[in-house]
Amino acid sequence: MKFSRGEERAYLPGTHAFIVSSLFLALIGCTNIVSPDKNLPEPIPSISRDPSELVKGLAQRLEQFRSLRALASVSYSGRDGKGSFQEAVVVRRPDRLRLETLSPLGAILIVTVNGQEIIGFHPREALFLRGKSSKENLLRYTQVPLELHELTLLLIGLPPVEIHGRWEGEGNSIYRDIGGGRKDAVAFDPALVVPIKWERSRDGGEIELRAIFSDYSSTPAGSFPLKISVEAPAQQRWVEIRYQEPELNAAFPSDLFVQEKPGNVKELPIESLGG
Repeated sequence: MKFSRGEERAYLPGTHAFIVSSLFLALIGCTNIVSPDKNLPEPIPSISRDPSELVKGLAQRLEQFRSLRALASVSYSGRDGKGSFQEAVVVRRPDRLRLETLSPLGAILIVTVNGQEIIGFHPREALFLRGKSSKENLLRYTQVPLELHELTLLLIGLPPVEIHGRWEGEGNSIYRDIGGGRKDAVAFDPALVVPIKWERSRDGGEIELRAIFSDYSSTPAGSFPLKISVEAPAQQRWVEIRYQEPELNAAFPSDLFVQEKPGNVKELPIESLGG
């Protein structure tokens, strides 16, 4: 996927819904371009992997995928409605993110996040919202209770987990306590040894967040999921992201993840979004 000079900032098709609308989840360097591969082997349920092999495989994937630029088709549903839209997503792990929600007339929302601040620019409303980069402010825009480094992992097709620590295994899944009675669990395709599901549960076993990774395609960087489905069961929120020919492991400049306030717009603190 190629972008003209004027488009270099990034499209952001799948994030406005995770954003101001408060619906759940609410782009050079050497680049690997995903090509759908229909010849990937089918899962073989009879294979059972050793937990240490699964942990090693996950650690390797964390090294394989460092950045992403893609257009995405996003569908969502929640208590407040349903919808679909196009989003441009640019991710540079661990803490750089740019999202642009697109309409036929252009971007209707541009969100940039880095280690220092988060900015949401609403061109139609001439509003520029700025705040400290924090889990709380990220939640205001995404309605996803994840730290920035976790959200970049999720959007790049990886379980948002810390690989270090004591993992235990059961079948083709691994799990670990993350404190406060909470637990992360990752299930793997037994043949490909790629993650197919991640769950974060609270004390008592209630699922806080769940992500399904599917439609894996072969890329020079490794098998990559073209579809990510995320669910918050308690809030009855669900979003599906379908990437279109994503570019993997490109080098993105840091200024892609910042925005300067136009002179004719009003600036407000992100806290004005409430939450």
